[in-house]
Amino acid sequence: MRFDLIDLRLFCEVVDAGSITAGAERCALALAAASTRIRGMEQSLGAPLLTRSRQGVVPTPAGLTLLKHARTMLDQGARLREDLGAYAGGASGEVRLLANTNALTEFLPEALSSFLADHPHISVDLEERLSDEIVGLVAEGVADIGIVAGTVDMGALTTYPFRSDRFVVVTAKNHPVARHASVGFAQVLDYDFVGLDRVSSLQRFLAGKAAREGRPLRLRVQLRSFDAVCRLVECGVGVGVVPQTTAARAAKTMQLAITDLADDWALRELTIVVRAVGELRPYAKALVESLRA
Repeated sequence: MRFDLIDLRLFCEVVDAGSITAGAERCALALAAASTRIRGMEQSLGAPLLTRSRQGVVPTPAGLTLLKHARTMLDQGARLREDLGAYAGGASGEVRLLANTNALTEFLPEALSSFLADHPHISVDLEERLSDEIVGLVAEGVADIGIVAGTVDMGALTTYPFRSDRFVVVTAKNHPVARHASVGFAQVLDYDFVGLDRVSSLQRFLAGKAAREGRPLRLRVQLRSFDAVCRLVECGVGVGVVPQTTAARAAKTMQLAITDLADDWALRELTIVVRAVGELRPYAKALVESLRA
């Protein structure tokens, strides 16, 4: 078998994304080139590595074995580059960080800016995911660090407190919900919503909460940012669920009413998760310390 590091990284990205197309994009490869590499790996091994279907791809038993070793080898390669970088006049490397929507939009821009300024040779691969997905991916070693809602089961991962926030309902000032100091999420499902794109982790989370109530989430408009959500809400298009920090900032320049969500899940204690600090590469460990500060 002859697998190079590009093959191994591609295979890991394909499995993580559940799609050869998405895995190729993450590796900056053309789809045809990625497919050829995967087929070459399977031919070299003499066994299929992926089960393909219309829903995407999943690893076969042989693929799972390769995945485990590939991640170990890629991690060791990254550690080697960092250790040797010190002799070349400056270490370099990449830290993979997964975060939920709240952490990514409200707290990470400022927190990461200071870290990146102090470490010009380090890059951070930041991706938005649901909190429960993040826990699983960090536990599997797919990501170095995760930031999740404190309500999820974090298993045996090492945890550190990050920030606190809560979700609130924002409406136009003349909206019926604005007359209440606090409402349950089920009560606002009677109204049209202005929300984030359906692929965002928060929007998937809210859709799941609506489904548990046996109700649809009536998304009238989907946008790319909380600020854009607030602007459409101000115009009376619908109601929105956003972090309190966002709502307070937006209310300084927009005519918005802010109503507390009474549901327990509205309170967000954001938590940093890692497998074990001793297993982290030096700059991943440095990022954890920076985020905690």
